[in-house]
Amino acid sequence: MDTDLTAAYDRCRELHRRHGRTYYLATRLLPGWKRRHVHALYGFTRYADEIVDRTDDLPPTERAARLDDWGGRFMAGLHGEPIDDPLLPAVLHTIAVFDLDRDDFAAFLKSMAMDLTVSSYRTYPHLLDYMEGSAAVIGTMMLPILGSDDPIAAREPARQLGFAFQLTNFIRDVAEDLDRGRTYLPEEDLTRFGVTRRDLVDARRRCRATPAIRELIAYEVTRAQQHYAAAAPGITLLAPASQACMRTAYALYGGILDEVAAQDYDVFARRAVVPQRRRLSVAARALLAPTGTPVVVPGPPGPTAR
Repeated sequence: MDTDLTAAYDRCRELHRRHGRTYYLATRLLPGWKRRHVHALYGFTRYADEIVDRTDDLPPTERAARLDDWGGRFMAGLHGEPIDDPLLPAVLHTIAVFDLDRDDFAAFLKSMAMDLTVSSYRTYPHLLDYMEGSAAVIGTMMLPILGSDDPIAAREPARQLGFAFQLTNFIRDVAEDLDRGRTYLPEEDLTRFGVTRRDLVDARRRCRATPAIRELIAYEVTRAQQHYAAAAPGITLLAPASQACMRTAYALYGGILDEVAAQDYDVFARRAVVPQRRRLSVAARALLAPTGTPVVVPGPPGPTAR
């Protein structure tokens, strides 16, 4: 592997280590040759996200121009043109190695661009349209790297896991997203529970949710659990060497919902995080579990999902 490509993979790994602690821990359970490709996909998604969300001092038009320029360089690289970028060589190499669907990457960039112009979603189907590009495609990008003897059967669970992970992030990060001027809780859900955007802003200021907001968040948690349930059968369809990684990621992201419930669904009091000791315990159990071990859907105790 040439020096530039090695440096690009290193850059992606560092982005993953620094910003994706939960998934980075899970990724360490993958064989080394798979791990770098997962880092590359994370680097791609994270860098685009940083253009959108970490340049708040710039007007939306400038951020849109930067995203468009970077996306243009990526598309040029896909067509074999030489590019000058610190991480895209690793992304392009990963796409080539696994023949990943180029349309998934275009869909992702389209959703990132939506974050510059769309601040809320009227219904859950509207939010799902956004999440199709920002989350479901991550699952289908990852699937060839993780491997499966039945990729057709594993595809929909992989998409559902993308939905589950992102909805978990939306629930956890309501306060942070408000600071960016966005709300990923559907407007129809706010209306259903008698919550207004002003109520959310006030809760952010007071660092305390109202009873109505807690009921709203509890409802969104049950919605996320439905996606976890739909994703659960896909874990055992993965290649044996990938199952420990995804069992860990599944349990840790699901554990965020457990933490939200433990603080009575008040996502404004503090950011829900899984304690480090539990994170390490989950990873150890996943590593020791036999191949084919089913995962347990987050939420109230119930039968394991197969």
